[in-house]
Amino acid sequence: MSRIADEVGFVHLRVHSAFSLLEGALPLKVLVKLATADRMPALGIADTGNLYGALEYAAKVAEGGIQPIIGCQVAIDFGDVSDRGQNGLRTKHLNDVVLIAASEAGYWNLVRLVSDSFMQSEPGVRPNLAVAALEGRSEGLIALTGGPSGPIDRAIIAGQAELAAERLDRLAALFPDHLYVELQRHGLPAEEAAEPHLLDLAYARGLPLVATNEAYFAKREDYEAHDALICIAEGAVIGQDNRRRLTEEHYFKTRAEMVKLFADLPEAARNSVEIAMRCSFWPAVRKPLLPRFTGAGADTVAARRW
Repeated sequence: MSRIADEVGFVHLRVHSAFSLLEGALPLKVLVKLATADRMPALGIADTGNLYGALEYAAKVAEGGIQPIIGCQVAIDFGDVSDRGQNGLRTKHLNDVVLIAASEAGYWNLVRLVSDSFMQSEPGVRPNLAVAALEGRSEGLIALTGGPSGPIDRAIIAGQAELAAERLDRLAALFPDHLYVELQRHGLPAEEAAEPHLLDLAYARGLPLVATNEAYFAKREDYEAHDALICIAEGAVIGQDNRRRLTEEHYFKTRAEMVKLFADLPEAARNSVEIAMRCSFWPAVRKPLLPRFTGAGADTVAARRW
């Protein structure tokens, strides 16, 4: 495995396709073209909160001779922050983790979790799950700690080292031997501040590191157009100070660029290849499952068609 990991160098696991609505700017055809140009053996998407593109993505990427890896960026409420709003109800603090389907069992667990996040969330709140919802449903799933928007990084940046450790231990218990501490390097101050603490936490617990590139657009030159897309999504204006901002580095990097970026931590880049090798399932295209009608009901349905 080490030889293969060295040869491949890096595998994308956190690409946001255009199905990350009003956030991702990478149509599936563009993804296939970029991955093929870089001779990538595998490619993983992790769209924000949904699996809308999973089936189409898997089919298109596989046609290009590339192993599709299906993941999702899922919002989790750890329930460990007790802020109260004016109505006296606890304010949810949502943190993102990435769940990747490594097997068929993992894929169906992921489908159910994502469905539950829509069905069980309050109106007006983005789809999310309580951390307890992951219990007993982690079979076949690989988890990444989420990067700057994840529960560990955010606790670190807030100066809550003990909370960061507690959350990491919770995830490690939920995903034994299937949890990776995620490192990102897009030049964000939060990433740089959190990384030393993430390394300490991971090494102290014997948890593997993984390098990821959260790609939203194809090239550096696309940054300004994508920044405008983020503004549209949030109802903000470009000149506004207090709004979400990404960087030019959130483009779809090549394998060589990622290996160079993590040259000081080669294990992190290699582990992205290890994760790809642990994944052995993607959804296959099949005919739609339609209900069957018999008797008078069938006649009525047939009549309505005409």
